[in-house]
Amino acid sequence: MEVAILTVGDEVLAGDTENTNATWLAGRLTDAGATVTRILTVPDDRELIDETVREWSAAFDAVVVTGGLGGTHDDVTADAIADAFDRDLVVHPAVREDVVETVAAYRDENPDLVEAHDLDIDVDAWAALPEGSRPLVNPEGLCPGCVLANVYAFPGVPAEVRALFDLVAGEFGGDAVSATLYTPQPEGSMVEALAGVRERFDVTVGSYPNTGGRNRLKITGTDGEAVAEAAAWLRERIDVVER
Repeated sequence: MEVAILTVGDEVLAGDTENTNATWLAGRLTDAGATVTRILTVPDDRELIDETVREWSAAFDAVVVTGGLGGTHDDVTADAIADAFDRDLVVHPAVREDVVETVAAYRDENPDLVEAHDLDIDVDAWAALPEGSRPLVNPEGLCPGCVLANVYAFPGVPAEVRALFDLVAGEFGGDAVSATLYTPQPEGSMVEALAGVRERFDVTVGSYPNTGGRNRLKITGTDGEAVAEAAAWLRERIDVVER
């Protein structure tokens, strides 16, 4: 299963917010056996999000989008996904009810803050999702996520991304397996060994330097036996240490 991750937000591109969502999602998807083939961050640009979702939905098995959902002026992701599938935005009754309940709970828990700022939100703007999508009621926040065709959309708050992903985690999978080796050898000393393992086995090998003195080698393939044999072959040709 090939999956692409699209993160949305001017604040991410400006460096104001760290893109922990992409890293976390890539790890969860890889652990499930899926292959993450793209990770891209774009601004809050409705047309660009539309174009990217439209292209990626046709090219990959699934697209995961985070950020830009909600009812504020710069939340354009739901509109863009609707555009990509030529749909309108609609309000699902169950989603609207959840948004109302979430706002009411917040008011009860923060009466002084609500009174000081005269809190009043457009419930329908926060509850609107692309027509025909499957709503994902948010157990951690105000804004829902949704699934439309093979596109999964989550708000950008990390806790909410993780909670909503857990609702659909079983829909991602694949045959990818991997093995990881750690070595004190510098990359330059392993050129022949890494070239050799790629020639002999149907695997990919990533080499990742670490300032702690233990470089990491990740062997990935779709045949578990081939991955194990490749790891054993490498162990005989490079110095391997425990993590």
